[in-house]
Amino acid sequence: MPAIVLVGAQWGDEGKGKATDQLGATLDYCVRYQGGNNAGHTIVIDGEKFALHLLPSGILTPGVTPVIGNGVVVDAAVLLKEIRGLNERGVDTSRLLLSSNAHLITSYHTTIDKVTERFLGKNQIGTTGRGIGPTYADKINRMGIRVADIFDEKILTQKIEAALEQKNHLLVKVYNRRAIEVDAVLEEIAAYADDIKPLVADTSRVINAALDEDKTVLFEGAQATMLDVDHGTYPFVTSSNPTAGGVCAGVGVGPTRIDRVIGVVKAYTTRVGAGPFPTELFDEDGEQLRQIGAEFGTTTGRERRCGWYDAVIARYAARVNGLTEFCLTKLDILGAWERIPVCVAYEVDGVRHDEMPMTQSEFHHAKPVYEFFDGWNEDISHCRTFEELPKNAQIYVRALEEMSGAPFWAVGVGPGREQTVILRDGS
Repeated sequence: MPAIVLVGAQWGDEGKGKATDQLGATLDYCVRYQGGNNAGHTIVIDGEKFALHLLPSGILTPGVTPVIGNGVVVDAAVLLKEIRGLNERGVDTSRLLLSSNAHLITSYHTTIDKVTERFLGKNQIGTTGRGIGPTYADKINRMGIRVADIFDEKILTQKIEAALEQKNHLLVKVYNRRAIEVDAVLEEIAAYADDIKPLVADTSRVINAALDEDKTVLFEGAQATMLDVDHGTYPFVTSSNPTAGGVCAGVGVGPTRIDRVIGVVKAYTTRVGAGPFPTELFDEDGEQLRQIGAEFGTTTGRERRCGWYDAVIARYAARVNGLTEFCLTKLDILGAWERIPVCVAYEVDGVRHDEMPMTQSEFHHAKPVYEFFDGWNEDISHCRTFEELPKNAQIYVRALEEMSGAPFWAVGVGPGREQTVILRDGS
């Protein structure tokens, strides 16, 4: 099956990078289709940790061509810094391709992001302040700057002038900030133009040609289903479509080309930023999950909110993404608990909901309905087959599989590339 989509099935940080790395040996291309450097993937290879933000995870696998699609918003300075960092560690980045139609994050986008978030006060969304939302907003408002524009000074200048004519009014008159000069932005972009140029390609044509040749292509999302701007917990979402449907628009491939859709889900649940979270824990269990699971943002270092596994969300993710299977990660983190709750439904104003409530208000008031499973109280990081897992761990995995809406393909029992139990052949 040459075309595989990998999506987060919760609120992000599920371990998508590890899942991508697990598929690495079979891949020819690895393509990011949305998001920006507000996301992060942490991958551990032979004990060495790599934190990626803009670069596709497949860049760490020799022979794979990593691609940044048109649906991604790109901070060029961050991209080049990330490339240099990998080169210094001996990673070959020479195959990297960047879509000519991807939109650029500029300094005025990050400025607008930060001042707007502060201005919202208690109504803050919880953005990373990296300019992602304002860049997507400019894209939809047809005021964006695309990678190809870097190489046409006349068009670039016109676009920056048009953008700043509006944004400087906002900065000066509403936020009491200094106006941004057109020449300063042009100088900023000129500083990286020569380094960016060799990466630029018509990536839609490249990927479609690869699929025509039966090459294996992995489409890798950032963030996750519950942060999708259309299908997530709006307005506490990202500014793009991490769900599987985002691949078609974010890369330029048709839906008939996709063969397999894998949802990555943690054995518990985490969330970063504001917004409703039915299974969130505010007690010792929540802090223990955070510390044992090292639940701190790859990009921001922020503490992640922690809670128990939510099967309602998993079923929702299976539906809106058309998942063919799940990859369950971080099962090893639960080894310290004697009893493990799993949310199987919600109660909203005395009414049981087995599926996602329709409205934001209902979801905000949802209370988890739990079933409880016996823990296994032992280290499972050495297990490499399902049969090697403790009996209670096997029961837990099969119960989650039964209630989540799609079969489980693999189970992560540690951060390392080799610490994965494959349950079935996904080919």
